[in-house]
Amino acid sequence: MTTPSLDDLFDEVIELPDGRLQRAYDALVGLDHIKSRLVAESRIVLNPSALAEWSETAYGRRVALVDVYSDRPPLFVFVGDVGCGKTVLAQSFGDEIARSESVSVNVYRLSLNARGSGAVGEMTKLIGAAFATVREAAERVSSTKGRVRGAVVLIIDEADALAQSREMAQMHHEDRAGVNALIRGIDELVGRRLPIAVVFCTNRPDAIDPAVRRRAAEVFRFERPTAEQRRAVLIAHLGDLGFEDSELDQIADATGRNEQRHYGATYSDLVQRLLPSVLLDAMPHGRVEFSRVLALATAFEPTRPFDEQSQAAVPSGSPTGS
Repeated sequence: MTTPSLDDLFDEVIELPDGRLQRAYDALVGLDHIKSRLVAESRIVLNPSALAEWSETAYGRRVALVDVYSDRPPLFVFVGDVGCGKTVLAQSFGDEIARSESVSVNVYRLSLNARGSGAVGEMTKLIGAAFATVREAAERVSSTKGRVRGAVVLIIDEADALAQSREMAQMHHEDRAGVNALIRGIDELVGRRLPIAVVFCTNRPDAIDPAVRRRAAEVFRFERPTAEQRRAVLIAHLGDLGFEDSELDQIADATGRNEQRHYGATYSDLVQRLLPSVLLDAMPHGRVEFSRVLALATAFEPTRPFDEQSQAAVPSGSPTGS
């Protein structure tokens, strides 16, 4: 096998700050509790000198508490249903870090091509090369004096496809070797104080190997938006159209649970499906009217939860479908 190229390993490499991703980050309303904790964690991971600076400022010396981070894998796991903002936040939170810390942040999104074609040793080599690439990128922006010039984020979307549990009896040997390579890649980052964070995104957390889950510094759970959070999304996009508060409440309620379904709309359901329908319904000559928005919201069918989609895909006569 030839040496893998960036195109073999990554879907894209994004340099932050970037205005588009700043807007994407700001648009993730309703996730403030996750965003604030993630940014706080990331400031330490992506700027290792921050701990020493805090300790010197607060106590005039290095206190023992800062050492708890030295052996902590820089791994965050984003867990939640499809459309709840995991991937968008993974791609954009580095923009907040880039601006607040005045550094550049490069985001590498691992390609599913890293699973390889099944040839013996291929997946192991691809995953190893991906981690080596981001380590080298982080080393280039590190400083011997502790102050970094940049940082790196590695995103592994649909992480369960690469990090599936080795406890599965039917798991292929090559897949087991790939999980081992993934664990080695994470372990090799521990203690090196490199400005790098690894983010796993998954809607099947139980399918991820337990050894990978144990290494997570933090697991962030993304839920479908509540009525209040759906309302916040609507205000962000419809707030300048003159709707009354009570009208926005009715639209938010219409996109939630009802007698026909036990689940409401996801963030992407609202932003990528419902709101564009509202816009197209009013164009080219009309205005956005509350009655039409409410009708569209009432008729709108949110994306089914992932587990229900999986069950729906199982034939009714299958033993696993019962």
